[in-house]
Amino acid sequence: MPDSEAELVDAGEAAGAIEAESRDSLPDLPAAVVKKARAAKKATKATKSKSSKEGALSKRDPLAAYMRDVQRYSLLTPTEEHDLAVKYVADGDVDAARELVTSNLRLVVKIAYDYRRAYKNILDLIQEGNIGLMQAVKKYDPYKGVKLSSYAAWWIRAYILRYILNTHRMVKLGTTQAQRKLFFNLKKEKARLSAMGIEPTPELIAERLSVKVDEVIQMDRRMSAGDASLDAPVGSGDGRSVARIDLLQSGGSRIDDVLAEEELGGMLRDKIHEFGATLEGKEEKIFRERLVAEDPRTLQDLGKGFGVSRERVRQIEKRLKQKLKAYLTAELGSGVLDVYEAG
Repeated sequence: MPDSEAELVDAGEAAGAIEAESRDSLPDLPAAVVKKARAAKKATKATKSKSSKEGALSKRDPLAAYMRDVQRYSLLTPTEEHDLAVKYVADGDVDAARELVTSNLRLVVKIAYDYRRAYKNILDLIQEGNIGLMQAVKKYDPYKGVKLSSYAAWWIRAYILRYILNTHRMVKLGTTQAQRKLFFNLKKEKARLSAMGIEPTPELIAERLSVKVDEVIQMDRRMSAGDASLDAPVGSGDGRSVARIDLLQSGGSRIDDVLAEEELGGMLRDKIHEFGATLEGKEEKIFRERLVAEDPRTLQDLGKGFGVSRERVRQIEKRLKQKLKAYLTAELGSGVLDVYEAG
């Protein structure tokens, strides 16, 4: 895991995060809210470093403090929401955009809670969700008859998911000092060399970053295989291409489905493998030779091997699936699992 917020930003960039300029054009959150969110994160880290005796002296909940600030902002009526959105679209009214954002900050917290088991620091998820909310306000079309909260929910969820997945990939890929250095710097170094008109060969990158050539090749391959940027083009079926995130606007495939197919599969496979390691006896054999096998054995075949009926094997399999779902929900949270099942 990275030690600083700056490293998290670098990790996001390395994993295909959305370009920085898209954030610069978004309406700013009120300074009080931003200050409170940052202070809450610092308070959380500080609390962890204190002794249990010192911690007992302070019962302040940073998340509760943030929520108290958020609740100061009133919810909008449909008419108010529409009028403000029209102002922003027609006149670029930043104050209108800011009011649209602040009135939906509680929605971000609600969605972030769905993913709290997949990533423990919910304040990080709220911060990413707030960025998704601002992007939604920027893209929102008030003339399509869709509530902003319904439209924004997909953006919020997509940004939170991207953050979780990128962090998961960072942990999975960056297990040694050299790998962590490559994870944070490989793409930036390649881009820097290309901008200078120099071919970014593995040998040159290895020399510049003081790592081995084969480590560069391996990390480049692994990062490229798993990189699914929200801005990456997707074929629309009629010869045109659209950004993944723009699928939200068309009412077509959900962005969650795209992420689930290309990224969540790897995350879930890790947890499924961990679950399998906890099994024994008939459950382990059914899990290995039926549930996760490329060529699953039949219920009847397994029953013969166990000396039980086909129906009995089916019952064990059903119970095993329920246990697996409960395990994944406990490990990843219902939000991540729901997205995967929706795909």
